[in-house]
Amino acid sequence: MSKAKVFITRRLPVELKQLQEVATVEVWTERQPPPYDVLLEKVKTIDGLLCLLTDKIDSPLIAGNLKVISQVAVGYDNIDVAAASKRKIPVGHTPGVLTDATADFAWALLMAAARRVMEADKFTRAGLWQTWEPDLLLGPNITGATLGIVGFGRIGQAVARRAKGFDMRILYTSRYQWEPELEKSLGVEFAPFEQLLQESDFVTVHTPGTDDTYHLFSDRQFNLMKPEAILINTARGTVVDPDALYRALASGKIAAAAVDVTEPEPIPQDSPLLTLDNLIITPHIGSASRQTRSKMAKMAIANLIAGLKGHQLPYCVNPEIYTDD
Repeated sequence: MSKAKVFITRRLPVELKQLQEVATVEVWTERQPPPYDVLLEKVKTIDGLLCLLTDKIDSPLIAGNLKVISQVAVGYDNIDVAAASKRKIPVGHTPGVLTDATADFAWALLMAAARRVMEADKFTRAGLWQTWEPDLLLGPNITGATLGIVGFGRIGQAVARRAKGFDMRILYTSRYQWEPELEKSLGVEFAPFEQLLQESDFVTVHTPGTDDTYHLFSDRQFNLMKPEAILINTARGTVVDPDALYRALASGKIAAAAVDVTEPEPIPQDSPLLTLDNLIITPHIGSASRQTRSKMAKMAIANLIAGLKGHQLPYCVNPEIYTDD
């Protein structure tokens, strides 16, 4: 009996021995994602697809002999899950594993933006450091400040736990208010979105990329924020209107921002955002600790192997396919 065939759309930071025992594995080794027409050709003959957020997996791709789709990510808005469910194809993802890594990185960005670390590094490398100066590269206090958390799922709550160590007043906004016991344990207060923007010294974004959150931050929202406020976004680039962000930063509507995600990704090299000193941009590395990325890859492989064997995926986006008639 011939082995199943699997296509992996990027190199993974783990060994593939376990997967190779049950399938013939082909890995796309280029830095750029495989072109759409390549994916279209591959799905004609493969049984399993292991993909990333950067791969558009739409209805035409969900065809042929495909038995399972496994994604190395928590989100899956790049996948037409409805089309997969219609064909009884399970879709896997990697939930929970990147919570702490992303929360840590949100704090790395917050602190770097507040204390102007990137500007200080450039200043030093340019030979401008001549002596200790009382008014050089001043930034705001973090301890005792007000932190606004937009989106209060796993990552938002992990950010709140870290904020307690800085004795911050912590506001959060979400689709619904959480139970009083959780609020008390985390030391947080629920606030409507506009109130949160008006009162926060730092605003950190942890919402999914949906139609409801598309350009949630635009001119009106930036106008509500304090002029000394700092925005952090480690969620999805589409949550923040890039043109409005540029206007807010260039005009001093807000003091600074640090983002790990952009619209589009990667950010175009002619984007005016790249001209700003009060903006930090990183290349979507919120979960990029060695341990986290390795665990994500292993979870995705476990999903893939389960699907190839006809078993229920351990981390399945559409488990209803196993029960629907």
